[in-house]
Order: sequence, then C-alpha cells, then structure tokens
Amino acid sequence: MEKKSTVLKKLFFSTFSLSMFTFGGGYVIISLMKTKFVDQLHWIDEEEMLDMTAIAQSSPGAIAVNGAIVVGYKLAGLPGVLVSVFGAVLPPMVILSIVSLCYDAFIANPVVASVLKGMESGISAVIVSVVWDMGAGIVKQKSVFSAAIMIGSFLACMVWKVNVVLIILTAAALGIVRTLVAEKRGRRK
Repeated sequence: MEKKSTVLKKLFFSTFSLSMFTFGGGYVIISLMKTKFVDQLHWIDEEEMLDMTAIAQSSPGAIAVNGAIVVGYKLAGLPGVLVSVFGAVLPPMVILSIVSLCYDAFIANPVVASVLKGMESGISAVIVSVVWDMGAGIVKQKSVFSAAIMIGSFLACMVWKVNVVLIILTAAALGIVRTLVAEKRGRRK
C-alpha cells in the first residue's frame, strides 16, 4: 500500500482534475470516478464503486461531493474525505465565481450558448453509460431480487411517475428486509 501522504495527494489531484474537466453533474463525475479509481488506480473494485455510487445517490446533496466523500473515506478516512471534497469543490467554486462576474457577457454570447448545447449531447451519452454499467453490475449478480428492484424502480419512476424519494425508501426497506431474512436463515443452519 502506498504511503498515506501519497494517497492523499493522488486523491486530491484526481478529484480536482475530475471536477475541473467534468460537465454535466454528478452522474458524469461518478462514471469518471469509476474509470479513475477502479480501472486506472485499482484502489477500489467495481462492486465497491457501485455500492459507493448508491450511497452517493441516496444521500442528500450533490452527487459529485457525496461520491468524493465516500471514496475519500474508503481510501484514507477523515483526511481522505477532507482532501477529496476540497478537490471536488474547488474547481466549480472558482469557475462559478468567474462566470458570475461575467454573467451578462456569457448569457448573450451565441458561441457559449452553442458550446453548452453541444455538451448536452455528450453528457447524455455519459449518463447512458453510467446507467448501462450499473445495470450490468446488477445483472452480473444474477440476483432475481436485485433485478426485480431495478426494473420495478425504473417502471415506478418512468411509467407511474412515483416520487424518487419514495422509490429509494422502498428499495432500502426491501433491502433491509432481505438482509434480515437472510441472516435469520443463516442462524438456523
């Protein structure tokens, strides 16, 4: 294992660069965090990253910051949280401060409007990639229960327009019940 100071430096620069060059919100940065921390640095395995993504999505606040918190904590405890959150928050804070000073010029500029419009397409593709990866992770588990929750959650959200908070709470309750039942069965054996 690398020295803690080396891990903290890599963690800061990783979250800083991801945040600096990521447009489109938390779902995009989660995908890039997976690429960085799972595929490149091999600090986290894919299943752990899926679990961390679920925690980041279900926690209140920005997904990018929540993702930085759970990854930072996993890798280096409380110092990792502080370093990764600072790295994730610093670029947008600086960029938004500059944009707010020049807001009138940005809003009226057709080139900036065109660039932002073009970025929407790329962001959509990255979000589809995240959904695909997460769905593939569920399918790889070969768990009918998990697949049913995934499909049911999708239908509840997209077809029946159920509030996302209710879907998350229901999925969490089902997961708790499943865990309790599995533990009870394990004690009987």
